[in-house]
Amino acid sequence: MLRFGLRSKFILLSCFLFLLPWLGYEYVWEMEKFLRQGQEKTLVGTTRALATALHERPALFDEQTNFLDQVVKGRDLYAYNLKNPIQLDGKLNDWDNYQPLFWHYDKRYLQKTDNKHQASDLSFDHMVGKFDNYLYAVFKVTDNTLIYRAKNSLSITNNDYLQIGLKTPDGQFNTYIIAPRQNGWVNAFDAKTKTPFTKIQGYFESTKSGYNVELRFPINMLGNKLGFAIVDVDNKEALLEPKIMSTSNLNNPNDLGSVLVPSPEISRILKGMGHSGSRIWVVDNHHRVLAQSGTIQNADGVWADGLTNQAPKTWWQRFEQNYLHPIYYKILTRPENEFLDTLHDVASMQGTHLAKALKGQPASSWRLTPDSKAVILSAAYPIWIQDQVIGAVIAEETTNGVRTLRNKSLEKLFNVILAVMLIGTVTLFFFASRISNRIRRLRDTAEQAIDAQGRVTGSINYSDANDEIGDLSRSFSNIVSRLGGYTDYLENMSSRLSHELRTPVAVVRSSLENLQSLPQNELSQKYLDRASEGVERLGKIITTMSEATRLEQSIQSNEPEPFDLQKVINGCMQGYQLTYPNQLFTLDICQNKLPMQGAPEFIAQLLDKLITNALEFSEANTAINVGLKQSENKAILTVSNTGPALPEGLTEHIFDSMVSVRSQQMQQQPHLGLGLYIVRLVCDYHKGSVTAQNNEQGDGVVFTVTLPLVNG
Repeated sequence: MLRFGLRSKFILLSCFLFLLPWLGYEYVWEMEKFLRQGQEKTLVGTTRALATALHERPALFDEQTNFLDQVVKGRDLYAYNLKNPIQLDGKLNDWDNYQPLFWHYDKRYLQKTDNKHQASDLSFDHMVGKFDNYLYAVFKVTDNTLIYRAKNSLSITNNDYLQIGLKTPDGQFNTYIIAPRQNGWVNAFDAKTKTPFTKIQGYFESTKSGYNVELRFPINMLGNKLGFAIVDVDNKEALLEPKIMSTSNLNNPNDLGSVLVPSPEISRILKGMGHSGSRIWVVDNHHRVLAQSGTIQNADGVWADGLTNQAPKTWWQRFEQNYLHPIYYKILTRPENEFLDTLHDVASMQGTHLAKALKGQPASSWRLTPDSKAVILSAAYPIWIQDQVIGAVIAEETTNGVRTLRNKSLEKLFNVILAVMLIGTVTLFFFASRISNRIRRLRDTAEQAIDAQGRVTGSINYSDANDEIGDLSRSFSNIVSRLGGYTDYLENMSSRLSHELRTPVAVVRSSLENLQSLPQNELSQKYLDRASEGVERLGKIITTMSEATRLEQSIQSNEPEPFDLQKVINGCMQGYQLTYPNQLFTLDICQNKLPMQGAPEFIAQLLDKLITNALEFSEANTAINVGLKQSENKAILTVSNTGPALPEGLTEHIFDSMVSVRSQQMQQQPHLGLGLYIVRLVCDYHKGSVTAQNNEQGDGVVFTVTLPLVNG
């Protein structure tokens, strides 16, 4: 009952303590799922609100670029938003971050097909970008033969040159030529008048594989059509026809490719959404971005508001930040603001959410960044003009805000769990300590109630508690009480029996003596002799029982006195040698005094019992060895004989009362197993000890008595 009751309590309490953090952890994860759903709905609502502001406003969209049947990459150009102005130096360092957006032009873009054309003959990489009120263009040209414009020549076409064709906002078609005489700053020429046109500025720089050209011109001179052509003249004498590689056909204004410049009007509208915590795009129905606002690294949404880390003010906040958070974030992950996002080609944005939005259905999608450090939520909402989808609004946010909320919740949860675990541990510690103390006291009381020989020397004070330990203490108290009564009965049995049997034994003995004084026939005399022998044996039993009882009584009333142990042992052994002339004794007794405090007659009785025991078990013609020596402040008395070994497991019990190892054949005289019991009583009286063990050869027994000496 005790084991099951305590164990069940601990199991229930442990299960509860384990269940609490698990439930809290699961709750936080469920909360994160709902927060993500809320973030998704909120982001769709953001796109819807912005799309509402753009509905039915055709003036914001360029009709020619947004109602084309098809946008062809490479022919139709997109002016990417540039983060910084471009330094015109021909080194292209400012374009490094935009290298993935460069479009490569090869023999597919030759105006006259040439299957033998090699990339080293002529090819180029190109893109256009917008910053502030300027349009920038870059050309990285590969040309195996570079021919500059002659210094004294009026011709601007008898050399390698760059041709620009564009339509102005009023629909006029103009062409311009960049024909450099050397590396350095260049201006355009009007192709019709051959006069310089200083609004178009640039820089020309030759390279090992060709040359680089960077251009800049005001965006207000550009309408919605733009094209570039690289003209490669490999021979000044015009023996070979120049090769022309272009973005579109500059000879026919109607064949010019379109150019999309992000709308400043829409950008101003998006600027008001800059504090929404989202990255926002407005795209046309050709997937090209018309305006953009915000950066994805800062797009945490409204969920991260107020969650910025603040300097700790209290001791608990400092302890939590310095010690608990490093442990928590072994498990948790901090949202990363520095992560790699797939660089959108805003000339042709893709995504399932955008595809659905351009079909008129709001949609959202989740994606993981390439470095797996952030999850990005994208939502798209269609923009309508006269029941036709003209474009879509896309908003993107990371889940960093939600993850931060989750981490904050888990931090609070872990703090509560630590507090609960700490309180539970302290409570369990005190509870277990109280239980262990009660069990320890019960154990100590039980050990004190029964001595090493199994005698009951006290009682157990039971507890009135109603738990299992209280029941156990009451059971122990009852058991010890019953055992005490039974032990007392056994201990007093010998004295009572010896007292009660003396009178009837005396009557029988006197009656037998009277009968033996009368004349008897042979048969009657035989029976009288057997009866006398039995009475004699019974008398010896009574005497032995009385001897042990008298010794116990004598020990209780005896006053110790000083004596020399060596002298007592030496005198006793001289008497045994005279008493048993046929028995060989070997003595190894030290000659120095061994002062003791006690009763010399008890020591003599102890030695008498050991010698008697050795005589009874010794084999014929073998010696009994008696030794006495001093070891520090103790005297060591040993008595050994050759004979039968002690049975296994009995070495600790042969000194108990009524224990004997004699076989029936050896018991010619009555024995009650009280001899070695008397030895133990004498040792206990002198605060010593006695042990018995088989000798190393296994053909005999050695008794060792250790007695304390007093300082002489």
